[in-house]
Amino acid sequence: MQAMQYEITLPADYDMAIIRHRVATKGATTDDFAGLGLKAYGIRDRGVDGSPVNQYAPFYLWASLAGMNRFLWGGAFDGLSRDFGRPLVRQWTGLAFQRGPASGAPPRTATRTTRAIAPDADATAVIEAEIAATHERASDAAVHSTALAIDTHRWELVRFTLWGDRGPQVGGAGEATTYEVLHLSSPQFDDLKVERPW
Repeated sequence: MQAMQYEITLPADYDMAIIRHRVATKGATTDDFAGLGLKAYGIRDRGVDGSPVNQYAPFYLWASLAGMNRFLWGGAFDGLSRDFGRPLVRQWTGLAFQRGPASGAPPRTATRTTRAIAPDADATAVIEAEIAATHERASDAAVHSTALAIDTHRWELVRFTLWGDRGPQVGGAGEATTYEVLHLSSPQFDDLKVERPW
């Protein structure tokens, strides 16, 4: 499993109805995209849930690298790049994925939390603890699904959770961001898994 996200920050006075219309009319194009585990069409509205910006920020979990690569340079990504400029695309290696009790209904909210692994920390112990926390989070009745992944360039963990309704107020250690989910494409949701090598 590979996680991926890009963020397109828009002007403070941007009419977010434009993005909502774009997702309503084009979101279904990824509903059968081969290799895609899920794509959450996330947005942030300035002033809502503490967001300082208007932003379009979809989050992807890929069941196959071939699917991700085909999306990025096989033509599907070109329309977005034409309309908004080519964004920086962040990628993380998957560590854990778990569906939750609310996985049978479309999610309404997503949260993304990040946590840096300190240079002097035992990375394996931190990762094991975060994997356990991911499985614990998945037991919450409001959770659609949750994933944990890592950027080893920054030694930064990211947890992305989809919620059937509004997620809890996120806080505590690390940076936390809340998104409204406009659409979920999940053609290979059942193929999202992480093979643990240890």
